[in-house]
Amino acid sequence: MDHKLFLLVLSVSVYAVDIKILDTPDLKLQLENNPYGGINVICERKGLRETISVIGRNAGDTKDVNQDGDILIQYENDTRVTISANEVASGYLITFTWISGNKEKLEDCVNLGSHHWYGGPQQKRQYWPIEKLLLQDYSYVSKEADNCAVAEPYWLNSNGIFYYFDKKVPLFVNQNSIDKNAACFYAEIKPPYSKKREINELIYAMGIFDNARAAHEFAIDKYLKKPNGLPDEGMLTYPIWSTWARYKRGINHDIVLKFANEINAHDFKNSHIEIDDLWEVCYGSLTVDERKFPDFKNTVASLKEMGFRVTMWAHPFINKDCEPWYSEAVEKGYLVSSEYGSVETSWWNDNGTTTAYIDFTNPDARIWYTDRLKNLQTEYGVDSFKFDGGESSWSPQIPVLRGDINDQPGVITADYVRTVAQFGPLVEVRTGYRTQDLPVFLRMIDKDSYWTFENGLPTVITTLLQLNMNGYPLVLPDMIGGNGYNEAPTKELFIRWLQASTFMPSLQFSYVPWDLDNETIAISKQFVNLHEAFAPTLLEACARAVQDGSPVNPPIWWIDPNNTETYDIWDQYLLGETILVAPVIEHGAKQRDVYLPNGKWQAQGNPEKIHDGGDWIRGYPAPLDTLPYFIKV
Repeated sequence: MDHKLFLLVLSVSVYAVDIKILDTPDLKLQLENNPYGGINVICERKGLRETISVIGRNAGDTKDVNQDGDILIQYENDTRVTISANEVASGYLITFTWISGNKEKLEDCVNLGSHHWYGGPQQKRQYWPIEKLLLQDYSYVSKEADNCAVAEPYWLNSNGIFYYFDKKVPLFVNQNSIDKNAACFYAEIKPPYSKKREINELIYAMGIFDNARAAHEFAIDKYLKKPNGLPDEGMLTYPIWSTWARYKRGINHDIVLKFANEINAHDFKNSHIEIDDLWEVCYGSLTVDERKFPDFKNTVASLKEMGFRVTMWAHPFINKDCEPWYSEAVEKGYLVSSEYGSVETSWWNDNGTTTAYIDFTNPDARIWYTDRLKNLQTEYGVDSFKFDGGESSWSPQIPVLRGDINDQPGVITADYVRTVAQFGPLVEVRTGYRTQDLPVFLRMIDKDSYWTFENGLPTVITTLLQLNMNGYPLVLPDMIGGNGYNEAPTKELFIRWLQASTFMPSLQFSYVPWDLDNETIAISKQFVNLHEAFAPTLLEACARAVQDGSPVNPPIWWIDPNNTETYDIWDQYLLGETILVAPVIEHGAKQRDVYLPNGKWQAQGNPEKIHDGGDWIRGYPAPLDTLPYFIKV
């Protein structure tokens, strides 16, 4: 049971602060003046004394300090902060609650130190760990920029300390910009947050635990939460086949059936086939274009006769020229409006006009949207949907939304994802905001067909780790080989991409192996079959995520959290706690170094090849048909 710890104010003056927050045998936490402004939070444990953060950098002079269980520090400008400390089951939880007028800026800075950091925003150039990220005045909302479709306000370090911010906070981040080796979190009422907020708040929890795993498990239980159900078993077992990367918008009845026939003719299994962009009359109509699909009921029926389930691409937008649906939405107030009274915004399929974003904070708009999708299911037999978009930045700025002004604009993303989650365990979304509890696949944003960190193959692994450590264990990797926006993937890139994805929750094809050569077909079948063979292990990992929130694909330090060698390894991942995967992601490489955590490991499922963990295997052989993976004995 949590209990308040003894909080002692040693000395107080208008100009000096010297306060013990915690004084226990294993942890001492103290506040001391910073000579350059603000107050140092000094942590002493494990024989190390370090300044872990500086709070109140811009708050000015202290006016008064009171201690009545909690610490209350008041400033000359009427800003105040309340600090409380609690011992929890396996560590300590300290909460900071800053409140000021709506004109003030509240800023606390975290020392990144010599530790490695996890969590943070999804990024296009997804480095991991994240301590080297450069973020400047970064509005912490889900947005198109930088592929930041997931911006969970959670940071965790390798020393067992996490920070988690309350949803009321109008949060911005400066990381490695003004102050090197520091992440400054500040609350300020400016775009994209509404100036209608009456007060400014910077509220967050700091957890201090023995190691990163213990800290993360506590954060899952108290803040991040866990999925409340399992995703579709077929989706975990067999490949998804999408029309997008191979055909882009050039789809119709004949092309879709030809695609399905090719899949079957080459003897590949399927979870389902996904009909992507431009099946609609116009964007937002949610009405089948009969010029492309003259008898869509027959299209779906034919696909099902061939053994496919059928999903369709959907999004939250409606273009201005998409009539009569656009006018109906305007008339009924179903669109997000800006504070200036405009519903006009933009997205990647504007087609020379403007668009609007359906207001998912409006219950009537939600029903209008979902009823039309349900009609598609009823009329044509569609199984489910792939939902695109949903980031708050697509709204006209500054958006006027339903509900508490202090939850905006993030609430539009949460309400969108929660609305579409009702379409069952086949659902995939690409954005999230405090929606880790939903049993839906979170798809990585479109990846490019590159070998580099410019949104290429390495970021498939780093994004997997980043999302898992933000509490999203049901990650759907993007299409094998990438989206080919500049050119289609080469044979080598295609095969290495497939191998990297093999022990992730699902395989998603659009580019196909038979467009390359027979060797690619054979190698692809090898790894599709390997994924299927380990589907029971995937299901077990997903069931554990439902039970206790454990990541399905954690970093390797998860099973060896006190081993410093594991903290910055970004190109290996685990499936559950028993399978270690070390894909080749370097162009032309035929071998790679592999680190095995403590224990004994069976290479490639071969019981005669046992390696002792706790060290590197240098130059592990990995020709084009080989994915290095190891099973813990």
